[in-house]
Amino acid sequence: MESIGIKVKWSWSSAAIGAATAAAATSLLSAKPKDPTFHLISIDLTSLKLNLPVLDAELMLTVHVTNPNIAAIHYSSTTMSILYEGTVLGTADVAAGSQPARSCQLLKFPARLDGMELAQHARRFFADVAKREMKLEAKLDIEGAAKVLWWDHSFKVHVDSFVTVDPVFLDIMGQENKSQMDLFLA
Repeated sequence: MESIGIKVKWSWSSAAIGAATAAAATSLLSAKPKDPTFHLISIDLTSLKLNLPVLDAELMLTVHVTNPNIAAIHYSSTTMSILYEGTVLGTADVAAGSQPARSCQLLKFPARLDGMELAQHARRFFADVAKREMKLEAKLDIEGAAKVLWWDHSFKVHVDSFVTVDPVFLDIMGQENKSQMDLFLA
């Protein structure tokens, strides 16, 4: 067999550009997304509404949210469930919005607690008031998209928060927040 003599012109600059492009593409495609973090900063009582035979409470929740990822995110509106003793005690509205890459924001969520639901746990609630320690749980599923170059990648984040508050002064005594992000590449 004879070899065909094709002469290829070698260029170091073309090789360097090709290697840099391959490295950039590999780092973008293999960058593992990180779960966002959430930290409840404050709970403020905004009003009490008489809903005979009980009182409903309206609150403002201030939450510190960190997006540790290299892409900005856009998310849709959703509702957070607030649970006491395994029962949905109220909800908080989360408005649609966005957050820049590698940034922190303070978000305010209006919440409403149902006095009738709290009345179902009156004995436990009064015991918590007496010891000034009440354990609440919040659950949230939020969906959105992160744009990387020209691709929109859909995501879903599930957040479980376990918060201990002083039910008299609404001070936050402790919290544990867990988030799980699912990224959809299709």
